[in-house]
Amino acid sequence: MRIYNSLTRRKEEFKPLEEGKVKMYACGITVSGEAHIGHGYQALIYDIIRKYLEKSGYSVKYARNYTDVDDKIIAKSKETGIPADEYAAAMIKRIDGVMAQMDIDEPTLWLKATENIGNIISFISELVASGHAYAAPCGDVYFSVDSFKRYGCLSNRSVEDMLDGVRVENGGEKKNPADFTLWKSAKPGEISWDSPWGKGRPGWHIECSAMNRAAFGDQIDIHGGGRDLVFPHHENEIAQTESLTGKQFAKFWTHNGLIKVNGQKMSKSLGNSLLLEDLLKKYTNEAIKFALLQNNYHNDINITDSLFPDAEKHLSAFYGVIKAVEDKFGKGKKPVKAIDDKFNADMDEDFNTSLALSELFGLFKSVSAKLAAGDESCADDVAQIRKTYSLLGLFKKDAGAYLAEVAAKNPEDVPEEVQKLAQERWQAKKSRDFAEADRLRAEIDKLGYAVKDSKDGYTISKI
Repeated sequence: MRIYNSLTRRKEEFKPLEEGKVKMYACGITVSGEAHIGHGYQALIYDIIRKYLEKSGYSVKYARNYTDVDDKIIAKSKETGIPADEYAAAMIKRIDGVMAQMDIDEPTLWLKATENIGNIISFISELVASGHAYAAPCGDVYFSVDSFKRYGCLSNRSVEDMLDGVRVENGGEKKNPADFTLWKSAKPGEISWDSPWGKGRPGWHIECSAMNRAAFGDQIDIHGGGRDLVFPHHENEIAQTESLTGKQFAKFWTHNGLIKVNGQKMSKSLGNSLLLEDLLKKYTNEAIKFALLQNNYHNDINITDSLFPDAEKHLSAFYGVIKAVEDKFGKGKKPVKAIDDKFNADMDEDFNTSLALSELFGLFKSVSAKLAAGDESCADDVAQIRKTYSLLGLFKKDAGAYLAEVAAKNPEDVPEEVQKLAQERWQAKKSRDFAEADRLRAEIDKLGYAVKDSKDGYTISKI
C-alpha cells in the first residue's frame, strides 16, 4: 500500500509505527454553522481510509474532533443570544443528525475542545516552561516560531511568505509577528476557563495537538484534513507538538482537495455553499458519494449542475441491473476473487476511489451480458460487487427500495434515458413488435418508472 505524504510530497510505502496497528486523526468541523458538502466529503474520505486499512488487516484507532469553542462560535453566540457552549452543543446535535443521513460510520473517538481544557492548559504550560511559548502581559500566550527551526516544513513556505497569507495581530505583544496564539485572554461576557495566565480560552491550533496527545500519545501514523488546513493549522500543530516531544508528530500527512462550485471556490462570502441537508433532500446518499469519489481525493472537486444528477443516473442504471439479476437468479453466494483483487489493487495505490469506480462500468456491462445469456454466475458477480463496493458506501440497499427512493426524491423529473426508452417502446407497439415493447417496458421498470398507455399515447410515472 502506498500513500501520498504531504510532508515529503511523494507517495511512500505505508508502514505504521507499531506493526498491525494504526493511529489516525482527522480534523473535523468547527460548529459555527451548518454542515456543508465539504464537511461531508472530508468525513467520507477518512471513513473510507479507515475501513480500507481495516480490510487490509490493521487494527485502526481513528479520532475526529469537533471544534466547539472559537471566535466564530462566540460571534454566533452574541448574534443569537444563546450561550456559546449551548449554541455549540445544539449545532453538534444538528450536524450529527445530517451526517447520520450520509451513512458514514462513527470514528473510534469523538474529541471536543471543551472536554480537553485541562489537557490543553497542561500542554501550553509545558511549552512555556521549555521556552517554546511565552505569556504576554495581556494574558495571551503565544508560540514562538523562532524556537522551532523546521517551521514551514509542511507548507514549504518561509516565515516571510507565511505572513502574507495570514492575518497578523501584534499590538506590541508578540516577539515575532508570525507567532501564533495558544491561549486567548477572555473579553467581558465571553466563555472562559481559569488558567495560570488568567481567564481565557484555547487558540484553535493547540486544541488538536493537545487532544491528539491525550488520545494517542506523542506520535500518530496518519493525520488528515482538508488541504486548506495545511497552513496555518497543520503547520502549527507540527511546531507545537514536535517542540514539546522532540519526536516526529505524524508519519503521514494526508489532505483531501477542496470543493468548487461551477469553477469557484465554495464559500459563505460568495453565497455558493452547498448544505449537506439540502443535497440529501434531492439525491440519495449513495449518489452523493458516487459523485464525490469519482475524483482522486487529493484533487479539488468542481461541482457542476450535472454532477449529482449524472451520478444518480449511473447508480440507478447499476441498481436496475442488480434488481434484474436478483429477481431472476436470487443472491449469489460464490466469491468472485478477481473483482475484489482489482478493487484492492486500485485502493492500494493511495486509496484511488476514482479508478475503483471506473471499473464498475465494465463490470456491469459484463453482468448485463451474462444476464441476457441466462448465465446465472452473474448473481455471484453482483453479490461480490455489493460486498466489495460497500466499503465505499455503495450498493448497500435493496435494489427496488433504492429505485423507489430515487423516484420519490424527483417526482417531476423523468430522466432523458427513461423518456428515450418510452418513446422506443411506443414505436415498437405501433410496429406491432410486442416482444420488443415488453422488453423495453421491463427496462423502464428497472429504472424505477412505469409507463401507462392511453388512446392518445402514454404517460410516465415513478413507481
